[in-house]
Amino acid sequence: MSLTLGELAVRFGCELRGDPAIAIDRVATLAGAAPGALAFLANPQYRRQLESTRASVVVLNAADAAQCTVPALIHPDPYATFARIAALLYPTPAIVPGVHAAAVVDASAEIHPSASIGATAVIGERVRIGARVQVGPGCIMGEGVSVGADTRLAARVTLLRQVSLGERCIVHPGAVIGADGFGFARERQGWTKVPQIGAVRIGDDVEIGANTTIDRGAIEDTLIENGVKLDNQIQVGHNVRIGAHTVIAGCTGISGSTHIGQRCMIGGATAIAGHLEICDDTVISGSSNVTRSISKPEMYSSTLAAEPARIWRRLAARFKRLDKEAARLTRLERAVGLASRTAAEQDEIDE
Repeated sequence: MSLTLGELAVRFGCELRGDPAIAIDRVATLAGAAPGALAFLANPQYRRQLESTRASVVVLNAADAAQCTVPALIHPDPYATFARIAALLYPTPAIVPGVHAAAVVDASAEIHPSASIGATAVIGERVRIGARVQVGPGCIMGEGVSVGADTRLAARVTLLRQVSLGERCIVHPGAVIGADGFGFARERQGWTKVPQIGAVRIGDDVEIGANTTIDRGAIEDTLIENGVKLDNQIQVGHNVRIGAHTVIAGCTGISGSTHIGQRCMIGGATAIAGHLEICDDTVISGSSNVTRSISKPEMYSSTLAAEPARIWRRLAARFKRLDKEAARLTRLERAVGLASRTAAEQDEIDE
């Protein structure tokens, strides 16, 4: 597909600086672009590449436009605009309706005539598959699964019993939704499994990354609300609730019964303990350890960044001495007649 800059400016509400007749047919990075390609600038770190880019046009904001040496499409949100243009240039392949001869489909399943079922897929009892759904090869759907219209399941996605998936969702290869949660009752000589009788309910416009796992509820359902975006290799424990339009990066682990609010942003490799409440609009930086509920929407971080080993060893030694140093300081304060801290003040310091 080839589009002119004039067409793009009108369609996406951009200010155009340059020849409207110039055509583009692909996207590229600022550094790797050649004539005929569209690039974008959203991160100031790459601003220096504007001077040397060979792109036919760059999508950027007004503040950066003065430094652009090639035609520009100016928009307040250049990254989102780039994403929409890229989706237009690289459309999703059309679905070919039908059930592959190598698929196994239970007689009680309801499959819309416009849906596509891939080779070796297994569709269980009373499964309902909506219009224009694409089920990739090797997918498995257990009893009572429901999949909404225009949802796409890539290869080897597993939806276990009673999972419901909304409309326009995307689930990437290897995701497992509806496996038993990690529920065991401790006894004197071991552990007794707690039956996991809840389900998983997923809203519309949700994207779930490769090899991500979402456990079914123990009693009530695990809930993923509309517009949530989950990266690869995320673990969502039983009875977790994730609010609408929250995004979570890869390798994050969320323990059971934690409730995460709407529009949160959680960085990769974050560990979140169970039975917590995280309020709307919270931002958590990558590799953080969240062990307490969060009630104030702001940015939270933990875990020190990597340091040279010689510096880290010195810091670790100082951490171990902190309690002794705090006790020594308290003794000195008392010796010179300073009032001791109240319990509330000490709690604030400890936090």
